Amino acid sequence: MNILSAEKISKSYSEKLLFNEISLSISEGEKIGLIGINGTGKSTLLKVIAGHEAADCGRIIYTNGIAVNFLPQNPYFEEGTAVLEQVFKGSSPIMKLLREYENALLNFENNPDNSLIENELAALTRKMDTMDAWSFETEAKNILTRLGITDFQADVAKLSGGQRKRVAMASALITPSDLLILDEPTNHIDNDTVDWLEKYLNRRKGALLMVVHDRYFLDRVVNRIIELDGGRLYSYTANYSKYLEMKAQREEIEEASERKRQGLIRRELEWIRRGAQARSTKQKARIDRFEKLTEEDGPKEKEKVEIQTGFSRLGRKIIEIENVSKSYPGKDLIKDFSYILQRDDRIGIIGPNGSGKSTLIKIAAGRLEPDTGNVTIGETVKIGFFSQENEDMNESLRVIEYIKEQAEFLTTSEGVISASQMLERFLFPPAVQWTPISKLSGGEKRRLYLLRILMGAPNVLMLDEPTNDLDIQTLTILEAYLDEFQGAVVAVSHDRYFLDRVVDRIFSFEGKGVVSRYEGNYNDYIQCVQRRERIPEDSSLKTPCNGVKAGTENKKDRPQKFSYKEQKEFEQIDGIIAGLEKEISKVTVQLEEAASDYERLQKLTLEKEQLEKQLEEAMERWVYLNELAEEIERNKKGE
Repeated sequence: MNILSAEKISKSYSEKLLFNEISLSISEGEKIGLIGINGTGKSTLLKVIAGHEAADCGRIIYTNGIAVNFLPQNPYFEEGTAVLEQVFKGSSPIMKLLREYENALLNFENNPDNSLIENELAALTRKMDTMDAWSFETEAKNILTRLGITDFQADVAKLSGGQRKRVAMASALITPSDLLILDEPTNHIDNDTVDWLEKYLNRRKGALLMVVHDRYFLDRVVNRIIELDGGRLYSYTANYSKYLEMKAQREEIEEASERKRQGLIRRELEWIRRGAQARSTKQKARIDRFEKLTEEDGPKEKEKVEIQTGFSRLGRKIIEIENVSKSYPGKDLIKDFSYILQRDDRIGIIGPNGSGKSTLIKIAAGRLEPDTGNVTIGETVKIGFFSQENEDMNESLRVIEYIKEQAEFLTTSEGVISASQMLERFLFPPAVQWTPISKLSGGEKRRLYLLRILMGAPNVLMLDEPTNDLDIQTLTILEAYLDEFQGAVVAVSHDRYFLDRVVDRIFSFEGKGVVSRYEGNYNDYIQCVQRRERIPEDSSLKTPCNGVKAGTENKKDRPQKFSYKEQKEFEQIDGIIAGLEKEISKVTVQLEEAASDYERLQKLTLEKEQLEKQLEEAMERWVYLNELAEEIERNKKGE
């Protein structure tokens, strides 16, 4: 059943058109992810649909009796409001009933012989049963705890920005609604909490509309993607992975239609230039057709962030961390941690909120002194530090003034590029460059802050939650930039896709100041931890995760000879790999031939992915079998 319809709604700010006569319907049980480049109006669209902001034109039609609940990106709180009271504000009838019951219970304890108070308490008890209010407070406390908030009576005004957002999220989740609207729910929460939120939203029966940039989250939670692009809204009945395929197909069709339109225009133009006489009805109709073709809007050129910056020379000595410890009253954050950073390091730092991740990266960057231990930074090291809070961003400055404070020009492989040119590459056109920073959206401020960091031509990047508020396209370009970056990268992040894509070593905060190291990306880390949990502590088969990439065998535990099955596999593995490579080449040729047949293209793409996965598994097996063969040979020789 359709619960909400938006009909031809438009919204603009000053001269900037955010969306133009777009329409959207939401049905019961739909889980929708809204995506688009920062500054395109995603948060504004959520506010309009939630009824918190009016559209310039068009209308929103709500089905009678539906409840809509909205979590904004920056929720507002009144001072003096306790955490639990704030959570209950969205459910005022239940909150009122709970308070009435508490007061009646207190009165009855003070006056146990008063029959009127006893009757009132009994009536409230029946009402509590009917509304299932008994479990409401327990559920609220459970959600708050899962979100990392344990002081239920704390003043919300005194909490950090991230903590306030989590309190607001608890209120949004606990309040009954037919449509739940969430703006950036995964920001400021750690990996374990994101996992929990995924499961919670998957169990939830009502409709869901949210802006989120976590690509794994979009894959696992949503069943529909809507994209705001150039003032238009595109809808795809798909999760994120399927959306990418469907979008590519849509753009190919649009490009083909545009090529056809341009071809018609060229032919009609040639006909007119040959001196067509506009006397007959037929000739007039042809001229009218030409004019209509030229008036049509073709597909707009896609806005694309381009990241290409300079790089400062990096010497052999980078950063050496020796026996570093840091604690605060009653809590050890880092205990006796040592590490020597290498030029090609790609390190991801993970752990619960408040465990010390940002503290470690600040100590490594020389921004915070450890309690004990030393940090030595090489003379040629130039650190680009991307903080969570957009540090030192003077929002009264204009966009171009803020970038010129860092550098007016930058030398890249393409030559010298001005600050204005770099801003254009980061989707800040000349008209926007003289806008005060305070007028930008939260995502645009993050993108501008990232540009300022990169304009400094760093050779070591320290990224503290870089994925917060950055749109998916900017994240994709940033990931590609980090692939080519010639220095070290250390990133604190809860974005599992980003960690899988970028890092090859994980530092995990595991409590009481312990920071453990794991080889591989985030997925390798998860597999390793799960493997460790599956095998009993006293098992002789247990292999350590630290320093061992998940999925690889511990060489000390290897057998000293092939089994019969392994011997046969060893003899056949080269042929299997060659066969798979041949099949992949064959499918690649077929893909090129089927470029215009979308159905066949999709089938061949899936077939190629499956073959490549089989080849990757065969190669891993080849490495294991050959290492085992070499070890067996050495044992035979008595080495």
